[in-house]
Amino acid sequence: MTRFLYDFNSPYAYLASARVDEVLGDGVRWEPISFGFLLRTTGRRPWSFTEAREAGMRECERRAAEYGLPPIVWSEGWPVESYSLLPLRAAYVAQEHGRLREVSQALFAAFFARGEPLGDIEVVARAAEEAGVPADAVRAGVEREEIKARLRDATEAAIAQGVVGVPTVVAGDELFWGDDRLEDAAAIAQRG
Repeated sequence: MTRFLYDFNSPYAYLASARVDEVLGDGVRWEPISFGFLLRTTGRRPWSFTEAREAGMRECERRAAEYGLPPIVWSEGWPVESYSLLPLRAAYVAQEHGRLREVSQALFAAFFARGEPLGDIEVVARAAEEAGVPADAVRAGVEREEIKARLRDATEAAIAQGVVGVPTVVAGDELFWGDDRLEDAAAIAQRG
């Protein structure tokens, strides 16, 4: 089974989400994980916290244009002030409604195409509703212990498997980190 691991605060995960199904096929399992927790556990410092930040942002903007996506709108305070567990939990609520991909894509669009704050439950609920999951189900669901546990378990499993960043595609026993590694992951996945 091929898995696509992502967090909504990552512009590279946003870019990968726009093409992961096309490159890897419909059998990919989407799996939200907490990048913030992953970073704390591994002690890694992401590029968005370094002097490479501006160059990385321009690269993401270039790729978005290349992929035919709307221009990226960087939310105020990105990446630190914009980080939230709400959209990750909402994605697991959406999974219960059979709409994980659709809600995930709506949340990525809200954040990177419109610059809306995903730490705001109303923004998250509205995006989910637009993608076919009732807003009330999302508002209630993000606080459920079993939803929190699913996110925690997925994140801990990813860390145990050696995942160091998002997006990561897990194909067989191999990890492919980055939007630019989707084709490599597809080659392994096709070998089965």
